[in-house]
Amino acid sequence: MNIIVCVKQVNDPEAPPSSFKIDPAANKVIPPPGMPPVINIFDEYAVEAALRVKEKVGGKITVLSLGINLMRDVVKKPLAMGADDLVLLEDPAFADGDVWSTAYALSLAIKKIGVYDLILCGRQAADWDAGQVGSGIAEILGLPSVTIVRKLEVVGDKALAERVIADGFELIEVGLPAVVTLSNEHPTPRYPNVKGIMMARRMEPIVWKPADIGAEPAKIGASGSRAKLMKLFQPVRDTKCEFILGDTPEDAADKLAVKLRENKVL
Repeated sequence: MNIIVCVKQVNDPEAPPSSFKIDPAANKVIPPPGMPPVINIFDEYAVEAALRVKEKVGGKITVLSLGINLMRDVVKKPLAMGADDLVLLEDPAFADGDVWSTAYALSLAIKKIGVYDLILCGRQAADWDAGQVGSGIAEILGLPSVTIVRKLEVVGDKALAERVIADGFELIEVGLPAVVTLSNEHPTPRYPNVKGIMMARRMEPIVWKPADIGAEPAKIGASGSRAKLMKLFQPVRDTKCEFILGDTPEDAADKLAVKLRENKVL
């Protein structure tokens, strides 16, 4: 069983809200100072799912990540968890891409890796929350896909998935190869142990440039983006608190009811 897991380096979503800043002129988020990036938590669920499949049926896990200035200690975490190889698409040409250009580049890298039975992604990225790259990869590669999966098993040449829906879950059987995106309702990702961390430090990732995967320059990064970001801003929140007082609880309740009607809440 050959499994490819796509992961993304993101700004730490646990950073204090006060540290979140944007550059409105460039329409970019400014990385919070003193807060190192992390692996997208939803992608860690995909890594955990891959490890569980490997433990049951055997195989190899290749982790694939795209970006610029990728911190090795961060992107090596899946290796420390138990993955076998790490491939990085790292070049300034990949910067500022949208869902389509990212899925395009990842698909070319997957084709270059060549042998795969299962492609796993997190349900969405913790920064943009689009949740579309996994489906984009499936479309470009012409593969079936199942999204927002909370439990995954591989039996023979099929995958059995429990897919989260609004009022519960549905059971889906899909032939392999296929693309599956994992929900955060999947069992919690494991912590790397000391042995895994030490092994990951000694391992060197494979780094591919656009030419290595045969990417057309006009289809990657900002040049290949099909979506245009018009404006990025922090919403202004103006909250007010008014205390309703009265001589008795009944009096206060009457005044509260009047105030709610004035504000068209009642």
